Amino acid sequence: MNTQLLQAVLRDPTWAAKLTDEDRRALSPLFWAHVNPYGRFTLDLNSRLDLGSLPAA
Repeated sequence: MNTQLLQAVLRDPTWAAKLTDEDRRALSPLFWAHVNPYGRFTLDLNSRLDLGSLPAA
């Protein structure tokens, strides 16, 4: 999921113009702050996130 979101941001020309080479070097899909390693996870495998409707910040 993180990789898909990064790709969507990098395809956006507005963000592409804002990112420097240093910013690009620091990008990684290995974010984990949204992961709850000690709780209960509710997964709905019958639904999907609509990545085509991401807002252009």
